Amino acid sequence: MQESKRSRVFILPILLVLFTMLVSACGSAGNNSGSTAMAPPDKQVLRWPDVAIDDFGTLDPALGQDGADIFPMNTIYTSLVQLDDNNTVKDQLAASHTVSSDGMTYSFTLRPGLKFSDGSPLTANDVAYSINRAIDPATKSPVSYYLNLIKDYDKFQAGKLKTVIGDSLIVKDDTHLDIVISKPAAYFLQAMTYSTSRVVNKKLIDKYGASWTDHLGEGAGDGPFKVSSYNHNKGLELVPNTNYYGPQPKLQKLEILFSGDIDTSYKAYLSDQYDVATSVPAASLADALQRKDVHSYPALTIYYLSMNYMAKPWDDIKVRQAFAVALNRDLLVQSVLKGTGYATNHIDPEGQPGYYKDLKSADGTTSTKGNPDLAKQLLQQSSYGSASKLPPITLTYVSGSTARNSLVTAMIQQWKDVLGVDVKLATAERSKMTQLGSSTVGSSGPLSLWFDGWGADYPDPQDWLSTFFDKGSGYNSANYGQNNSPNAAQQVAVQKQLQQADVTLDPTKRMQLYADAEQKLINDVAWAPVYQAKTYMLINPKLHGYADNPLGIVAPDDWADTYFTE
Repeated sequence: MQESKRSRVFILPILLVLFTMLVSACGSAGNNSGSTAMAPPDKQVLRWPDVAIDDFGTLDPALGQDGADIFPMNTIYTSLVQLDDNNTVKDQLAASHTVSSDGMTYSFTLRPGLKFSDGSPLTANDVAYSINRAIDPATKSPVSYYLNLIKDYDKFQAGKLKTVIGDSLIVKDDTHLDIVISKPAAYFLQAMTYSTSRVVNKKLIDKYGASWTDHLGEGAGDGPFKVSSYNHNKGLELVPNTNYYGPQPKLQKLEILFSGDIDTSYKAYLSDQYDVATSVPAASLADALQRKDVHSYPALTIYYLSMNYMAKPWDDIKVRQAFAVALNRDLLVQSVLKGTGYATNHIDPEGQPGYYKDLKSADGTTSTKGNPDLAKQLLQQSSYGSASKLPPITLTYVSGSTARNSLVTAMIQQWKDVLGVDVKLATAERSKMTQLGSSTVGSSGPLSLWFDGWGADYPDPQDWLSTFFDKGSGYNSANYGQNNSPNAAQQVAVQKQLQQADVTLDPTKRMQLYADAEQKLINDVAWAPVYQAKTYMLINPKLHGYADNPLGIVAPDDWADTYFTE
């Protein structure tokens, strides 16, 4: 999630404990008002801030990749399977499913009587249409990769097939659908929980074409809420979907509002303009921790630097390593994030299955303090030889808070002090940054060096390693394995190892393959991880039932137990 997808502009990192322990420890945010009696209907309005955006990038689940977009989409649409509070895959639109003995065919039985929010029937044909549309090259989905296990996905993308309906998406009748995949994969159902599999109403797309998401109130989705209004300058207003197949939400209105940057949004919460502060500015953390309405939970989120292999000087591995090793992550976290952070060298976050605790940094140690002497040597040994011979370098990032600005400023100061390199800064709004990343895949630009964050879509190494670095991935903006650098062949070998891990069903062997591949990726500076995040939120004490979890997910049926108390 480049701070994309489910990531909610997480700011403050902290050491995470084991995922299973976290899940058991995480629970409902509850309420601190001393009462669980539900307030009257006119008080059931949740004002939710969407931070650091001017408008949603998209509300089309086939295109969604930004966290600001994913949150509302998860309330409007649902899919065959989704994650619950414990990040476990559960049947959603499906009443049940089975898997063939060879692991290649998934057979789904839908719940009976499903409807879109306008009351029109939702059948297996709608599920097949939505999935097929998401991977149709005409849709130009930057996240169709999440469905690349579907058989003949590659032929469809290459224009050799006009559809995979009837091929790998087999509709048997209104309530039965088979999905055939190209190879056994332990993570297939987890990948199916991402928004690309959400079911959309074909008649709206047929009627309005590319502008269909401006008409969501006409029956676009099937989730617990439906759109009552959408203002591109203010945000979304949602109300309960009376045709939802699950338990009805108790909230009578959910307002998702564009709220300015993190600092502005936080102050607005304190003045009772919102019911949630989704992030706490670093400078305000000490005060926030004294409040009764503060909530914190570990986030499977990594903030990292990425370098484009197709742009100079990043085609030289020694330059990449010099920039990575020059950073004292401990100092960055202590000085900028006030010592509450967890500096990391890892791509795969701690607290997730597959975390490799013995992973070493690009300097061959587990230290996060950096190695300035080695950094200088690496730059001297590079094809450029010195800082003066490097081309101009610009670091691009999303400016969302004082802490973020201070962090990137501190990084470029460390590069100046250690390497003698002057790095310029450029900012981009969140949705623009996502577009820039997509445009950089297979190209020398527009991004060269950038700082971003990624939050897990599902707790599995595949979502981090293969998603970002495998051949053909829409998130491989670093162009790992698809460049002309001297070690490109080694990168291709790592990609093949990732592909092997993806289809290995033995869990122990699978995690070993991912761990070995992650070490090679770090050696190649495929990413230069900086820190792992923890979420700090303030929640209205009268809001009952909001569940904390490492992915920041609200499961669709959870809205039935989320309400304001007296």
